[in-house]
Amino acid sequence: MWPAGDPGTAASSGACLLLLALAAAVLALVVRQLLKQRRPPGFPPGPAGLPLIGNIHALGAEQPHVYMRRQSQIHGQIFSLDLGGISAIVLNGYDAVKECLVHQSEIFADRPSLPLFKKLTNMGGLLNSKYGRGWTEHRKLAVNTFRTFGYGQRSFEHKISEESVYFLDAIDTYKGRPFDLKHLITNAVSNITNWIIFGERFTYEDTEFQHMIEIFSENIELAASASVFLYNAFPWIGILPFGKHQQLFKNAAEVYDFLHELIERVSENRKPQAPRHFVDAYLDEMDCNENDPESTFSRENLIFSVGELIIAGTETTTNVLRWAVLFMALYPNIQGQVQKEIDLVIGPNKMPALEEKCKMPYTEAVLHEVLRFCNIAPLGIFHATSKDTVVRGYSIPEGTTVITNLYSVHFDEKYWSNPEVFFPERFLDGNGQFVKKEAFIPFSLGRRHCLGEQLARMEMFLFFTSLLQRFHLCFPHGVIPDLKPRLGMTLQPQPYLICAERR
Repeated sequence: MWPAGDPGTAASSGACLLLLALAAAVLALVVRQLLKQRRPPGFPPGPAGLPLIGNIHALGAEQPHVYMRRQSQIHGQIFSLDLGGISAIVLNGYDAVKECLVHQSEIFADRPSLPLFKKLTNMGGLLNSKYGRGWTEHRKLAVNTFRTFGYGQRSFEHKISEESVYFLDAIDTYKGRPFDLKHLITNAVSNITNWIIFGERFTYEDTEFQHMIEIFSENIELAASASVFLYNAFPWIGILPFGKHQQLFKNAAEVYDFLHELIERVSENRKPQAPRHFVDAYLDEMDCNENDPESTFSRENLIFSVGELIIAGTETTTNVLRWAVLFMALYPNIQGQVQKEIDLVIGPNKMPALEEKCKMPYTEAVLHEVLRFCNIAPLGIFHATSKDTVVRGYSIPEGTTVITNLYSVHFDEKYWSNPEVFFPERFLDGNGQFVKKEAFIPFSLGRRHCLGEQLARMEMFLFFTSLLQRFHLCFPHGVIPDLKPRLGMTLQPQPYLICAERR
């Protein structure tokens, strides 16, 4: 007779069945992923990718904006990338970017539903919100607040000049010795946004706020890493306890808690409908819409919006000024011409004023060339299509991720002669007067263009001119800086030391 049952055989059979089930599940996932990687009919061509991960490996192998510009020379101004099953198109050159972001502005004003955005902000807040009521409400509030408490006030220019004095006096403490300017510039620039958001500035010795800004900066780098691209393609890897995406999530949670406490503090003595800053104005909107179930104003979205405004208001302008300082030390003849113009128009003792900018074409040309050449936000923030559309005969389905390669715009040889050369004179006419250039779009185009552009321009001019009015900038003897940028969502210079000597 056969035995009633062999426990070992039963266990073995169970293990086999489990393995077969797991294998079938994995196979199904692989097949599903491969099907996702098939280009939709009529989609733009693009470079071949690897199974499962598509072109993600190529983005991690070199600077993504450089890779994309190189691919455009092969596949055309509009081509596609496979981001691990996420279909994306890349717009290269001014004509392609303008055609989509201006001529089809509403269709290209959405944000992609990427797992990273969902994890960090649940697609709420301001910068990463989907195109619709939520974005419209938050954008309108932010623009009005910046105008009311910032650049729309004549007195706000005085705030920037006041911060410039703190900044210059802090530099003076180094007495011409080499130091890294990043910390001081970051503090000075962030304080301008802080006045608008919180109604106060933070001292350069406030270590808690400094730590938060450092975390923001680290996340800007992490967000453009290959690890995060992989997370967007395969969000299940979020269960793994390692990877750069985990550090990004940890940082974001820490910032969220810090901002929550800060918002509570600055709103303690709030008087409804008498806002002193952005936080008050946002809370007023929450009160006005408390009976509207469709309202997108919430405590959570307030925290997301504040964090995004701090990042946008600090990271880009800080890096523009860091690059500007680096190039002034690298090209002392250009620095000398700027200082000659400052001395002629402003003089050695009076604080620079915005009304004098129109009389300083060379200084304006230098700042514009820094923005063009250094491409602080080379890929901007990813867009998405809000419905099906056609561009240059290509079919672009609703929900397609759209990458605007602003680097390729500023190096577009159709609009810029010798774009690889740092040459401020390209922004001057034959009479030495400043001229605007159509293909100059560092703040992007269309409905999602940078809402802080006017404030950023004020800061860049006033900080830059006050710095060069007081100091001569040079590198320590024998030091040659590394001009290759650090990669991230923004391009910042490698750490460098500078000597600021009293003029």
